Amino acid sequence: MITYLSIVVGNSWKPGIGDPTMIGWLTVICYFLTAILCFKCGQKNNKTNLIWWGLAFILILLGINKQLDLQSWLTIMGKKMAIEQGWYEKRRLVQKDFIIGLIAISCASLMFIMQWMGTKIKQFILPLLGIIFLLGFIIIRATSFHHVDQLLGWELVGIRVNWLLELGGIGCLAIAAIKEILTSN
Repeated sequence: MITYLSIVVGNSWKPGIGDPTMIGWLTVICYFLTAILCFKCGQKNNKTNLIWWGLAFILILLGINKQLDLQSWLTIMGKKMAIEQGWYEKRRLVQKDFIIGLIAISCASLMFIMQWMGTKIKQFILPLLGIIFLLGFIIIRATSFHHVDQLLGWELVGIRVNWLLELGGIGCLAIAAIKEILTSN
């Protein structure tokens, strides 16, 4: 698991800064700036304001989560529960079922959103891809498979894959929001 000792120590979670690096803080700033852009889109366009405000709310939550590392807390609580209830040895099956369930819920939610949006879906392809990308990345991180953590920690020219994935999702949303702000003026 890619975490910092100030948050996860052994099998316990303590509140603190989850990613005190320069990139960690840059990512949090990007979450909040993009949330502001999404909120501004919601103010400008009455037809789609709920969608933009929803995206702003999700980004604020993800920015807070980025530094509190709440998925590590969830993982630790799940491990403690598995040990206490005696199914820790079967945790891989539970993790697999958890991932399958999340994928099913995500797909069903996406289909519902696409149906609900109707013809507006074309203008929301980029923000939808961005939020799906971000939520998928966070869900994958929360499952805490060792080989996935190794992949996310892999560096390419000094840049970690997890930075590219997370900032890429935020970037999709920021670009879509800026485009919406510029075209609705």
